[in-house]
Amino acid sequence: VTSLADVRAAILERSGAKIARDTTGVFENPTLEKAGEIARSIADAYVSPETGEKLDACYLIYNEFKSAISQQVVVEPLLPIVPKELDEGDVAEFLYEPGEVELLNTLLPLYLEVEIYRAVLESVASEHGARMTAMDAATNNASEMIEKLTLAYNRARQAAITTELTEIISGAEALHG
Repeated sequence: VTSLADVRAAILERSGAKIARDTTGVFENPTLEKAGEIARSIADAYVSPETGEKLDACYLIYNEFKSAISQQVVVEPLLPIVPKELDEGDVAEFLYEPGEVELLNTLLPLYLEVEIYRAVLESVASEHGARMTAMDAATNNASEMIEKLTLAYNRARQAAITTELTEIISGAEALHG
């Protein structure tokens, strides 16, 4: 028996990627705190590579909720953050307080936390939608099967009654005749 983790590891190994951290229990009870833990580990690996292996890029892969019957797997870059391209002439100068590095060190984990939490919530909503759709299909199939079985039962019962009546009538005619 192969576990889901083994299958996932094999797929990633073939692609040349490595699992740096595996977090379980995120989808059972999604919280901002759990997303924050994941975000901090990603930010630490990206900003401070001396704490472990350097993280060059991070991609968020999740199920995007479109509707109860439609979900879509999304792969989007989480890091590095690609700045929005400005039109020529739209160059703006900014003054950062307390400073660019301090601001980045504060905002990067918060940005990652919110993006990860959003992806988790999208995946949970997608799963609920898929379950709801599956349950609706199962209910419809069960109702259809009940109708078919009821019809078959009624036909068999009607045939048995007809046979019984035929035997009674034949017996009565035999006594009279």
